[in-house]
Amino acid sequence: MTSIAAVKPGESMDYTTEEKIKALYELQKIDSKIDEINKIKGELPLEVQDLEDEIAGLETRIANIMSDIDELTRNTKTKKEEIEKAKSLIAKYEEQENNVRNNREYESLAKAIELQKLDIELFEKRIKEYNNDVKIKKKLVEEAKSVVEGRIVDLKSKQEELEGIDRETAKIVEDLTKESELAAEKIDSRLLTAYRRIRGNARNGLAVVTVKRDACGGCYNRIPPQRQFDIRMSKKIIVCEYCGRILVSDLLDSEE
Repeated sequence: MTSIAAVKPGESMDYTTEEKIKALYELQKIDSKIDEINKIKGELPLEVQDLEDEIAGLETRIANIMSDIDELTRNTKTKKEEIEKAKSLIAKYEEQENNVRNNREYESLAKAIELQKLDIELFEKRIKEYNNDVKIKKKLVEEAKSVVEGRIVDLKSKQEELEGIDRETAKIVEDLTKESELAAEKIDSRLLTAYRRIRGNARNGLAVVTVKRDACGGCYNRIPPQRQFDIRMSKKIIVCEYCGRILVSDLLDSEE
């Protein structure tokens, strides 16, 4: 067993160690009541957050796919313009063929026409690929939008459930919070910080526990008789050497 210095010079000198211990135990009971109310919410806050994150992710994905579709549409337009240019060149070269003076000029024009036709075939192939990609991406967008719609319905339902619980418990939590603040005023900052640290590390949120049946009410390890006597005297803050929780006498429950 070890002890925590309860009083820091210049802080909370108006309250005795016994009063601080009682205030600590009262604070723990109030915080535990708030914990119980939060348990009613269960996993709802996390589920709401997960759904909001999933919807945001899907919407980002949809926006990215739509951007890809726009890019493919621009590329298709560009290829179509290039096809028209190629057709114009073919028409120009075919007209020039009527005025050739030798086979060399004719073969040169024929080769130029053939190259333009090959370009047109390549452009048409690319346009076909773009169109296929657009169809695939549009289907992905439709599927993602369908999932988003379903998630929005789920999110709305869980938000309404969570808001209903908040409405029902808001006044209780508000009153308990005020009580918690009043109890905390009797505790110096160093001890209060220790309490919150222990509470944050405890799985059940219990930082202050009573000694029951000669054992720690947090980890159930046995407390020696002399140490139990010291705890009942409430002359100093004592913590469990096994779990680190602050120990108080079960007589505090009897007093209430």
